[in-house]
Amino acid sequence: MNNESFMKEKPVIGLVLSMSLPMVFSMMVNALYNIVDSFFVAKISEDAMTALSLVFPVQNLMSAVSIGFGVGINAVIAFFLGAGEKKKADQAASLGFFWNAVQGLVLTVVCIAIIPVFLRLFSNDERTIRYALEYSRIVFLFGVIISCSLSFEKIFQAVGRMKVSMAGLLVGCLTNIILDPILIFGVGSFPGMGIKGAALATGIGQMATVVLYVGIYIIRPISVKISICNLDFKSGITKRLYAIGIPAILNMALPSLLISSLNAILAGFSESYVMVLGVYYKLQTFLYLTANGIVQGIRPLVGYNYGAGEYGRVHKIFNTALTFSAVIMVFGTGLCLLMPEHLIGMFTTNTQTIQIGASALRIISIGFAVSSISVTACGALEGLNMGTPSLIISLLRYVILIIPAAFVLSRFLGAAGVWHAFWITEWITAAASWYIYRKHAVGNA
Repeated sequence: MNNESFMKEKPVIGLVLSMSLPMVFSMMVNALYNIVDSFFVAKISEDAMTALSLVFPVQNLMSAVSIGFGVGINAVIAFFLGAGEKKKADQAASLGFFWNAVQGLVLTVVCIAIIPVFLRLFSNDERTIRYALEYSRIVFLFGVIISCSLSFEKIFQAVGRMKVSMAGLLVGCLTNIILDPILIFGVGSFPGMGIKGAALATGIGQMATVVLYVGIYIIRPISVKISICNLDFKSGITKRLYAIGIPAILNMALPSLLISSLNAILAGFSESYVMVLGVYYKLQTFLYLTANGIVQGIRPLVGYNYGAGEYGRVHKIFNTALTFSAVIMVFGTGLCLLMPEHLIGMFTTNTQTIQIGASALRIISIGFAVSSISVTACGALEGLNMGTPSLIISLLRYVILIIPAAFVLSRFLGAAGVWHAFWITEWITAAASWYIYRKHAVGNA
């Protein structure tokens, strides 16, 4: 579909559902992959699962840069299409793809170089560190592939081809899920590679996604073109991409800072708490990635309608997305309150660790439902090319409130203070997010 005018013509509820449901479905599969991947790694040993928890902040940083810059690509393309400036949309797609690939190459080199030092900041266990190095050094080699995959994803989303993005995510996740047990434990002529196999399965899954995107781009062309001829470095579009992309990158990267900080606090009590935090972040992806599917669906919609001057539709789209996100988060709250032991038990058989994890899930989940306000506001502001207000919300959620709260509360409540810091932060940030969105989005419409 090369005519994007449907984004300002279809009824809002149906439009949000048609754009979001493919992404919600693919995000749920992606979240399932995260859980299944960790499930298989946990079968190796609890040390291997702890290793994944330690690597996660750096791995998340690599993805955050590509995803965050992809948000800039998506928002700029959607805005130019809404404004009827096709040539600039082509330039945004081409320049965005180029710079994201360059960033992927730089991150590959940097992450491989820093990971040994990074790991020893949080653990002295040689076995855990060995697992972490074996996993990370393979995963990081696919940095450019990941960047290209995410660029294609955001470009297809910008023109309303959400089903293509869904197909790309599904192919990558399913490839990974199928290869995990084969490469980790060995099947037939395939030798068991342990945690290295988990890393290789992840990389191959990303490659499969890129192959699919390239094939669809060639066979069923979209309205924007990625071409060397469109690499106009003097057009000012690069600056615009980074004006939105840098705040979005910081939004995505802040969890890495948060997890590293919390790991440092929890390691002072026991590495079991570090493992529980890692498991929590795997589990919560099922909720937050699903809600993120709603956000990804509305981001091109608010950008297109804002560029077309349809401000009333922008606010209807936001309110509709907020309702859907809240429903998802309420469902997640129920799961964590009713069956936390079963959720943690998927990753360990250690009774003490299961008890610690179940208590953590019950406490943290108090903030799930209200966090839908912050998540939706962040995504909508990025779609409106308002990266700075979105960044302010993320700074509140991931740095300004939660890290000091976790440190102070842990002095009085032990490790449980870290879990309480989560829900306290979400409630305060939700109130701030509502105010920020009303001030910037409504005030500028």
